[in-house]
Amino acid sequence: MKYVDVILPLPLASSYTYSVPKEYEEKVAVGCRVSVPLGKSKHYTALIEKIHSEEPVGYEVRPFTELMDDTPILLPTQMRLWKWISKYYLCALGEIYKAAIPQGLKGEFKPKTEQRIRLTEHCKDKIAQNLIFQSLSRAPRQKRLLNTFLQLCGDNGDIARHKLIEVADVSSNICKELIEKGLFECFEVEIGRLLYSTEQVLPQSSLNDAQQRALDEINEQFKSKNVTLLHGVTSAGKTEVYIHLITQILAQGKQVLYMLPEIALTKQIVERLRRVFGNRIGLYHSKFSDAERVEIWKKQLSDSPYDIILGVRSSLFLPFTNLGMVIVDEEHENSYKQQEPAPRYNARNTAMVLASFFGAKTLLGTATPSVESYYNATTGKYGLVNLDKRYRSLQMPQVEVVDIKDLSHRKQMTGVFSDPLTDAMKKALQEKKQVILFQNRRGYSPLIECRNCGWVPRCKHCDVSLTLHKNAGKLVCHYCGYTIPAPKICPNCEENNFMNLGYGTEKIEDDLQNMFPDARIARMDLDTTRTRTAYENIINDFQQGKTDILIGTQMVSKGLDFDNVEVVGILNADILLNYPDFRANERAFQLMAQVAGRAGRKNGQGRVFLQTRQPDAPVIPHIVKNDYMQFYNAQLAERMMFHYPPFYRLIYVYMKHRDIHVLEEFSEKMGRRMRDIFDYRILGPDLPPVGRVQQLYIRKIVLKVENNLSQYKINEALLALQHELLSNTRYKSVTMYYDIDPL
Repeated sequence: MKYVDVILPLPLASSYTYSVPKEYEEKVAVGCRVSVPLGKSKHYTALIEKIHSEEPVGYEVRPFTELMDDTPILLPTQMRLWKWISKYYLCALGEIYKAAIPQGLKGEFKPKTEQRIRLTEHCKDKIAQNLIFQSLSRAPRQKRLLNTFLQLCGDNGDIARHKLIEVADVSSNICKELIEKGLFECFEVEIGRLLYSTEQVLPQSSLNDAQQRALDEINEQFKSKNVTLLHGVTSAGKTEVYIHLITQILAQGKQVLYMLPEIALTKQIVERLRRVFGNRIGLYHSKFSDAERVEIWKKQLSDSPYDIILGVRSSLFLPFTNLGMVIVDEEHENSYKQQEPAPRYNARNTAMVLASFFGAKTLLGTATPSVESYYNATTGKYGLVNLDKRYRSLQMPQVEVVDIKDLSHRKQMTGVFSDPLTDAMKKALQEKKQVILFQNRRGYSPLIECRNCGWVPRCKHCDVSLTLHKNAGKLVCHYCGYTIPAPKICPNCEENNFMNLGYGTEKIEDDLQNMFPDARIARMDLDTTRTRTAYENIINDFQQGKTDILIGTQMVSKGLDFDNVEVVGILNADILLNYPDFRANERAFQLMAQVAGRAGRKNGQGRVFLQTRQPDAPVIPHIVKNDYMQFYNAQLAERMMFHYPPFYRLIYVYMKHRDIHVLEEFSEKMGRRMRDIFDYRILGPDLPPVGRVQQLYIRKIVLKVENNLSQYKINEALLALQHELLSNTRYKSVTMYYDIDPL
């Protein structure tokens, strides 16, 4: 008898075994979906992981109820990748299944269909048509509809029902009446949801000398290295180099995965790629409907898959059959790291593993490399290629540090805007130039406080204050989403005397409207980009000059290419500099250097105003000079001294529970047991910056391990420890997980 081990979309430690019904014994295959019973009444769509004849011992095996596929939807290389992620990042295969497979493939998926209209067989005869027209003499709209059909389709064609009704300018009932009379027949066809470009494919641009040199060096590095880092300054033309590399790979008959950290970037990049590669490129990201993601998945399994996939981190789970190259653009971005829920994988590193399974190459590209990637490149693990001149030899933007603490004392600030920045914005707007303002906080105000009694509204589920979203009239928790109406009076003293502390993007937009009433202002943050087309509309309007000032969170820093930006304002660098993390300076450098790079990309030297209360912060001079090497060397010395990456690997242990006393007891025990195994490499347990989220108290332990220790042996020890402690009934309800290589 045959049995199958299946992966369920649940966080289970192991697979479940089911027997194969007789009618499916010759049809089952690894990677196919089956419907399985679980418990008394539940059914799940599971994936076959293994087929065997070993009858399980100790329990009665139930048969699966239905085989849902004729051919596998999960290919062997994908299964291999899932198992690597599970082993490396310490997560269940079921958690990867939930993240990787579109929801529509976990249940019944209905293809998109369209109703079409054609003539019935007896109406195709010309004599019959004349008689029909005579019979419709008292039904002018029916006659018009029939005439429109014949003009558009002739006797043997067909047309979409909605289009025929629209062109004939009649109601749907008129069409229904002709169907009932037996003149038309209606039928359905599957049309799919994927969009195709109709634009003419253009020859690719030629490279300038610096770009051609970079391309040649990349190809040379790939002869001996599987991974190469392209370190190119902002606006150096890295995308053109990518396009030429993609052309080389396609000429070999292979596929390319082009990864981006942010959905906002896909609009501009896909337009550039489609001008060269046409409909050979497919787009994949979370703003697509689930049905569209299913259709892309199925296309990749078909005989005519996309040759190029452009997508965010989830795109690496698509079924590739002949991958030749992976490009990870803006490789430094922490958006590549999945935080919640599991699997907590790093898409950049996982993409390298995926490429290695195909014998493919990986290109990492950025103007501000992560410290770890640059270290790997300079120590010979990766290849390294530099592209240090801007396209057309444009100058890097001039960065001016503005001490807003000093200017505040001298009354030279208008809200969050310094006088130098305000003057530069006025001049830019007069000259019909554009402005980008960066503030890494959304909402209107991060904090409101009663002037009378000091009451501050806080989330009832998390240890954080609520953020005011004035336009929505709400206070919102940015951790759990808890929302209450903005109060009219203080519930503590019953006075109406609130003050707003701090600036979010919404308040900045408000203030700008007052300062520049004639300016066209747009905001790009999580609140304004919830729909699929919102990103595209905001970027299109700015690109076409319909917007004068664009305010945004870190979305505006990520590789967007605009021709007419004269001024960039970093409104409060201290938000980045004061974050309690060893990577704070690295993130500050990357974000500020990237957002500064949006200025002066085509027409002359741009100006960047970096507003801060800490003008003497060590990272500031590196940003002003755009001196990555000095910044990198300073970071490397710190990391070596304090045992941080790239010299040590990090693992964070998170423990959560509703009862603070149970959590304290468990975390202390976990800390002691980890010290027994790992000795001095343990820090904690400690309280993280936010100590309670969604009513769960949190504790954190940091494990630092040398690079030469086996990650898999460490993982085995951690899993055994987790099993040992959670088997105690007192701790059964503790939530515990590991974050490997956290960002």
